[in-house]
Amino acid sequence: MLEQYQEWNTIEQETMQAVIRKLLSQTFLLERKYEKKSGRMASDREYEFCADHLEFLTEYFAVAGITIRQNYELGIIYIRGAEGAGERLTKLTTLYLLLLKLIYDEKMAAVSSSTQAFTTVGELNGKLGEFRLVRGLPSITEQKRAFAALKKYQMVELLDGLEEMGEACRILIYPSVNLALLREDAGELVKTFEETEEESEDGAADTGL
Repeated sequence: MLEQYQEWNTIEQETMQAVIRKLLSQTFLLERKYEKKSGRMASDREYEFCADHLEFLTEYFAVAGITIRQNYELGIIYIRGAEGAGERLTKLTTLYLLLLKLIYDEKMAAVSSSTQAFTTVGELNGKLGEFRLVRGLPSITEQKRAFAALKKYQMVELLDGLEEMGEACRILIYPSVNLALLREDAGELVKTFEETEEESEDGAADTGL
Protein backbone atom coordinates (compact mmCIF):
# COMPACT_ATOMS: atom_id res chain seq x y z
CA MET A 1 0.00 0.00 0.00
CA LEU A 2 2.74 2.48 0.95
CA GLU A 3 4.72 1.57 -2.16
CA GLN A 4 1.70 2.28 -4.35
CA TYR A 5 1.17 5.68 -2.72
CA GLN A 6 4.82 6.65 -3.24
CA GLU A 7 4.51 5.90 -6.95
CA TRP A 8 1.78 8.50 -7.41
CA ASN A 9 2.52 12.05 -8.48
CA THR A 10 2.07 14.99 -6.10
CA ILE A 11 -1.46 15.82 -7.29
CA GLU A 12 -2.64 12.23 -6.79
CA GLN A 13 -1.11 12.10 -3.31
CA GLU A 14 -2.70 15.40 -2.29
CA THR A 15 -6.07 14.33 -3.67
CA MET A 16 -5.90 11.08 -1.71
CA GLN A 17 -5.08 13.00 1.46
CA ALA A 18 -8.06 15.30 0.86
CA VAL A 19 -10.41 12.36 0.20
CA ILE A 20 -9.36 10.58 3.40
CA ARG A 21 -9.80 13.72 5.49
CA LYS A 22 -13.19 14.37 3.94
CA LEU A 23 -14.48 10.85 4.54
CA LEU A 24 -13.36 11.00 8.18
CA SER A 25 -15.02 14.38 8.73
CA GLN A 26 -18.27 13.91 6.80
CA THR A 27 -18.69 10.11 6.39
CA PHE A 28 -20.23 10.30 2.90
CA LEU A 29 -19.01 11.21 -0.59
CA LEU A 30 -21.73 11.78 -3.17
CA GLU A 31 -21.39 10.96 -6.86
CA ARG A 32 -23.52 13.96 -7.78
CA LYS A 33 -24.00 17.16 -5.80
CA TYR A 34 -25.91 20.38 -6.33
CA GLU A 35 -23.78 23.08 -7.91
CA LYS A 36 -25.01 26.54 -6.99
CA LYS A 37 -23.20 28.28 -9.83
CA SER A 38 -25.03 26.28 -12.52
CA GLY A 39 -28.11 25.49 -10.45
CA ARG A 40 -27.83 21.82 -11.43
CA MET A 41 -26.54 18.51 -10.16
CA ALA A 42 -22.92 17.88 -11.15
CA SER A 43 -20.47 14.98 -10.88
CA ASP A 44 -18.07 15.12 -7.93
CA ARG A 45 -14.40 14.62 -8.86
CA GLU A 46 -13.41 13.41 -5.40
CA TYR A 47 -16.06 10.70 -5.58
CA GLU A 48 -14.68 9.55 -8.93
CA PHE A 49 -11.12 9.54 -7.56
CA CYS A 50 -12.28 7.57 -4.53
CA ALA A 51 -14.09 5.04 -6.73
CA ASP A 52 -10.95 4.57 -8.84
CA HIS A 53 -8.84 3.92 -5.74
CA LEU A 54 -11.34 2.00 -3.62
CA GLU A 55 -9.00 -0.96 -3.13
CA PHE A 56 -6.28 1.28 -1.71
CA LEU A 57 -8.76 3.04 0.59
CA THR A 58 -10.16 -0.29 1.76
CA GLU A 59 -6.70 -1.38 2.91
CA TYR A 60 -5.92 2.02 4.41
CA PHE A 61 -9.07 2.27 6.54
CA ALA A 62 -8.92 -1.42 7.53
CA VAL A 63 -5.83 -0.63 9.61
CA ALA A 64 -8.03 1.56 11.83
CA GLY A 65 -10.92 -0.92 11.86
CA ILE A 66 -12.98 1.24 9.49
CA THR A 67 -14.95 -0.18 6.56
CA ILE A 68 -15.45 1.72 3.31
CA ARG A 69 -18.37 0.85 1.05
CA GLN A 70 -19.79 1.96 -2.27
CA ASN A 71 -23.52 2.02 -2.99
CA TYR A 72 -23.77 2.07 -6.78
CA GLU A 73 -27.55 2.52 -6.86
CA LEU A 74 -27.52 5.67 -4.71
CA GLY A 75 -24.13 6.89 -5.92
CA ILE A 76 -22.53 7.11 -2.47
CA ILE A 77 -19.19 6.06 -1.00
CA TYR A 78 -19.16 6.02 2.79
CA ILE A 79 -17.33 4.70 5.81
CA ARG A 80 -18.52 2.73 8.83
CA GLY A 81 -16.78 2.24 12.16
CA ALA A 82 -15.47 5.79 12.66
CA GLU A 83 -18.28 6.97 14.94
CA GLY A 84 -15.90 8.51 17.44
CA ALA A 85 -14.44 10.83 14.81
CA GLY A 86 -17.62 12.84 14.30
CA GLU A 87 -19.34 15.46 16.41
CA ARG A 88 -22.37 14.76 18.60
CA LEU A 89 -25.55 15.92 16.89
CA THR A 90 -27.94 18.23 18.72
CA LYS A 91 -31.50 17.07 19.44
CA LEU A 92 -32.89 19.35 16.73
CA THR A 93 -30.36 18.07 14.18
CA THR A 94 -31.35 14.49 15.01
CA LEU A 95 -35.06 15.32 14.72
CA TYR A 96 -34.51 17.02 11.36
CA LEU A 97 -32.59 13.98 10.14
CA LEU A 98 -35.43 11.65 11.15
CA LEU A 99 -38.03 13.80 9.43
CA LEU A 100 -35.91 14.28 6.32
CA LYS A 101 -35.71 10.49 6.02
CA LEU A 102 -39.49 10.15 6.32
CA ILE A 103 -40.06 12.96 3.79
CA TYR A 104 -37.50 11.42 1.42
CA ASP A 105 -39.32 8.08 1.52
CA GLU A 106 -42.66 9.79 0.85
CA LYS A 107 -41.28 11.72 -2.12
CA MET A 108 -39.55 8.68 -3.59
CA ALA A 109 -42.71 6.60 -3.29
CA ALA A 110 -44.57 9.28 -5.26
CA VAL A 111 -41.88 9.66 -7.97
CA SER A 112 -40.06 6.32 -8.25
CA SER A 113 -38.02 7.35 -11.31
CA SER A 114 -35.99 9.97 -9.41
CA THR A 115 -33.32 9.85 -6.70
CA GLN A 116 -33.88 13.50 -5.78
CA ALA A 117 -36.32 14.76 -3.18
CA PHE A 118 -37.10 18.32 -2.16
CA THR A 119 -38.77 19.90 0.84
CA THR A 120 -38.85 23.30 2.53
CA VAL A 121 -37.94 24.60 5.96
CA GLY A 122 -41.65 25.27 6.48
CA GLU A 123 -42.65 21.68 5.70
CA LEU A 124 -39.91 20.32 7.94
CA ASN A 125 -40.83 22.55 10.87
CA GLY A 126 -44.49 21.76 10.24
CA LYS A 127 -43.78 18.09 10.79
CA LEU A 128 -42.02 18.90 14.05
CA GLY A 129 -45.35 20.24 15.27
CA GLU A 130 -47.42 17.54 13.56
CA PHE A 131 -45.54 14.79 15.41
CA ARG A 132 -45.38 16.91 18.59
CA LEU A 133 -41.60 16.58 18.70
CA VAL A 134 -40.95 20.07 20.10
CA ARG A 135 -42.99 22.47 22.21
CA GLY A 136 -42.31 25.55 20.11
CA LEU A 137 -40.64 26.57 16.86
CA PRO A 138 -36.83 26.37 17.21
CA SER A 139 -34.96 29.66 17.00
CA ILE A 140 -33.33 30.69 13.73
CA THR A 141 -29.92 30.17 15.36
CA GLU A 142 -30.83 26.60 16.34
CA GLN A 143 -32.16 25.89 12.86
CA LYS A 144 -29.06 27.26 11.16
CA ARG A 145 -26.80 25.19 13.43
CA ALA A 146 -28.80 22.04 12.64
CA PHE A 147 -28.80 22.60 8.89
CA ALA A 148 -25.07 23.42 8.92
CA ALA A 149 -24.39 20.01 10.50
CA LEU A 150 -26.68 18.20 8.05
CA LYS A 151 -24.98 19.95 5.15
CA LYS A 152 -21.54 19.03 6.54
CA TYR A 153 -22.49 15.35 6.63
CA GLN A 154 -23.84 15.49 3.05
CA MET A 155 -27.50 14.98 4.01
CA VAL A 156 -28.94 18.16 2.53
CA GLU A 157 -28.28 21.19 0.39
CA LEU A 158 -30.10 24.43 1.13
CA LEU A 159 -30.81 25.77 -2.33
CA ASP A 160 -31.46 29.29 -1.04
CA GLY A 161 -28.56 29.34 1.42
CA LEU A 162 -28.46 29.55 5.21
CA GLU A 163 -28.66 33.33 5.01
CA GLU A 164 -32.13 33.12 3.48
CA MET A 165 -33.49 30.94 6.28
CA GLY A 166 -37.27 31.15 6.07
CA GLU A 167 -40.34 28.96 5.66
CA ALA A 168 -39.99 28.95 1.86
CA CYS A 169 -36.28 28.04 1.89
CA ARG A 170 -35.89 24.99 -0.36
CA ILE A 171 -34.01 21.89 0.77
CA LEU A 172 -32.56 19.22 -1.49
CA ILE A 173 -32.46 15.92 0.40
CA TYR A 174 -29.53 13.76 -0.62
CA PRO A 175 -29.98 9.94 -0.78
CA SER A 176 -27.38 9.58 1.99
CA VAL A 177 -30.28 9.86 4.48
CA ASN A 178 -31.10 6.30 3.37
CA LEU A 179 -27.79 5.07 4.73
CA ALA A 180 -27.86 7.17 7.87
CA LEU A 181 -31.21 5.69 8.91
CA LEU A 182 -33.32 2.75 7.80
CA ARG A 183 -36.99 3.51 7.25
CA GLU A 184 -38.04 1.40 10.23
CA ASP A 185 -35.45 3.07 12.46
CA ALA A 186 -36.72 6.53 11.54
CA GLY A 187 -40.32 5.63 12.36
CA GLU A 188 -39.43 4.06 15.70
CA LEU A 189 -37.20 6.96 16.73
CA VAL A 190 -39.92 9.49 15.91
CA LYS A 191 -42.28 7.54 18.19
CA THR A 192 -39.64 7.57 20.93
CA PHE A 193 -39.28 11.36 20.70
CA GLU A 194 -43.09 11.74 20.70
CA GLU A 195 -43.35 9.70 23.89
CA THR A 196 -40.49 11.61 25.52
CA GLU A 197 -42.12 14.95 24.71
CA GLU A 198 -45.47 13.78 26.10
CA GLU A 199 -43.79 12.62 29.31
CA SER A 200 -42.07 16.00 29.62
CA GLU A 201 -45.40 17.78 29.23
CA ASP A 202 -47.03 15.54 31.85
CA GLY A 203 -44.14 16.18 34.24
CA ALA A 204 -44.41 19.92 33.73
CA ALA A 205 -48.16 19.80 34.41
CA ASP A 206 -47.66 17.76 37.60
CA THR A 207 -45.09 20.15 39.02
CA GLY A 208 -47.07 23.22 38.06
CA LEU A 209 -44.48 24.52 35.59
